[in-house]
Amino acid sequence: MKAKQIIKIAADISMTVILLLLTAYSLVGEAAHEWLGIAVFVLFVLHHILNVKWSKSIFKGKYTPFRILQTVLAVLALISMLGSMISGIVLSRYALAFLKISGGQSWARNIHMLSAYWGFCIISLHVGIHWNIMLNMAKRLVKKPSAAGNRILRVVGALIAGYGVYAFIKRDIGNYMLLKFHFVFFDFEEPLILFLLDYLAVMGLFVFVGHYLSVILKRIGKKDSPNTILKKEQQ
Repeated sequence: MKAKQIIKIAADISMTVILLLLTAYSLVGEAAHEWLGIAVFVLFVLHHILNVKWSKSIFKGKYTPFRILQTVLAVLALISMLGSMISGIVLSRYALAFLKISGGQSWARNIHMLSAYWGFCIISLHVGIHWNIMLNMAKRLVKKPSAAGNRILRVVGALIAGYGVYAFIKRDIGNYMLLKFHFVFFDFEEPLILFLLDYLAVMGLFVFVGHYLSVILKRIGKKDSPNTILKKEQQ
């Protein structure tokens, strides 16, 4: 594996772990939350630098259903990240306190909540549509995966997604995304690990949806490909 590929994987895994920690805002502490937010933004910028070829080709080539989804998610992820960072700067009381920004707390809090929760789901979907990369890496490690092993992995994935639906509802994530609540409620007696496991399951839910949505869209794209159309005309 090339060094650039290793850096990409390390950056993406680090960003995913930090995103999970960011959901535990009050449980990890406000100061830590701010520094983690800065870290995830830096990793997000690094992610785009390492994938600059994709960005340069955005206006080139044909747009298949999968590519449309991929591009839409990338743009939405960028918007949510910028929203989180700009509002986070206004709200900062520790890491960026030296900026001495006053006012704007109310709108910044709303933008931050919307950007954070929508961004969490959008980025999880983004991970899901590229999940085949992780699967291919796993296949290289296990040269001859058994059919039973593949079925077990699918069942585990479905179970995680199923619990993710429950955790999504239990944690009121939908209400936060719709801004029905203007503050996030935390149970400070709950162990941090249990909180993170619930959000990990929610992430798993969106990864699951993203992965199988990408499978469907890629199949649709193949049906509409020039080679497929040519074969149909020749029949």
